[in-house]
Amino acid sequence: MAASYSGLHARYRLQATWTAAIRRRLLADLPAERAGRILEVGSGTGVITSELSDRYSRTTYGVDIDPAAAAFSASYDVKSRFAVADGAALPFPDGGFDACVCHFLLLWVADPAELLREMVRVTCSDGHVIAMAEPDYCARIDYPVDLEELGTTQAEALRDRGADPSIGRKLRALLNAAGLTHVVAGVLGGEWSAAEDPETVESEWRVLENDLSGLVEPDRLAAYREMDERSRVAGERILFVPTFFASGQVA
Repeated sequence: MAASYSGLHARYRLQATWTAAIRRRLLADLPAERAGRILEVGSGTGVITSELSDRYSRTTYGVDIDPAAAAFSASYDVKSRFAVADGAALPFPDGGFDACVCHFLLLWVADPAELLREMVRVTCSDGHVIAMAEPDYCARIDYPVDLEELGTTQAEALRDRGADPSIGRKLRALLNAAGLTHVVAGVLGGEWSAAEDPETVESEWRVLENDLSGLVEPDRLAAYREMDERSRVAGERILFVPTFFASGQVA
């Protein structure tokens, strides 16, 4: 288990670097006196929960439906508390948390509205519910245009796996429908330069190859990768998956 989850942990840590700036902004809205109990739903290997625990002095909590992921989290982060639970049926009383957050979770949830209602339930009055990052693969931009099939096929692959590849654009509506007030939603920007991080590029390709397995022939995928590499060297490559965030307060 440790080896496989170490790989996932590395991927999640990389994802966390992409959203670090918006997390700082969203968490800055939490008054220090109201940041006593924070819950992350869908905590995975514990990357975000551990960061929250480091940021705030009191205990943070993480829940995940995967027992192995929860066990991995607890093995390296002894400050936080981790539990196995379905986000749509949280084992906590009403209003028990000052904030409830998720990060790249709603994409995979069959009923995100139900899960958000449960996050609202366990958050106290005037507390915050925050969706820190959710992608919108249906709005993915690939340039040069010969690479556009990568994005459209990835969205199809995610849909086949039960995901909602356009969840990002729905966040504002979902948080308002959950009864939250003062809802703010936005999208992360993009920046491209010659100083690309090879680890990020390699990680993205591993995910893409996994998503497209069985949908795109290996030879064709290899040709796309060569095209991608040439366009990066030429300073032409643009790959942008809009990633949305949203937050609101419990009435």
